[in-house]
Amino acid sequence: MKKFEAKGKKFYNVYLLECADGTLYTGSTNNLKKRLRMHNTPASGAKYTRSRRPVKLVFSEGGLAFGQARSREAEIKRMTRKQKLDLLQRK
Repeated sequence: MKKFEAKGKKFYNVYLLECADGTLYTGSTNNLKKRLRMHNTPASGAKYTRSRRPVKLVFSEGGLAFGQARSREAEIKRMTRKQKLDLLQRK
């Protein structure tokens, strides 16, 4: 995915990763490709994913303003695993 900018504003993505142990990780970023690479690189990425590599991207929503992305990330993090899996089925 590309990093989008319009009128000097960055757009953000909310994403879900499936970890090697089958768990799901939710995050947000303005550069999804770079962030995914960081999650799979030793000594970088989120603390949660470091011991659960490799991770793969299973869901993303893009084109969000920073505040929207953070709100959506929080909303997804509050979901149960079943609700997250249902979200993946709807994509």
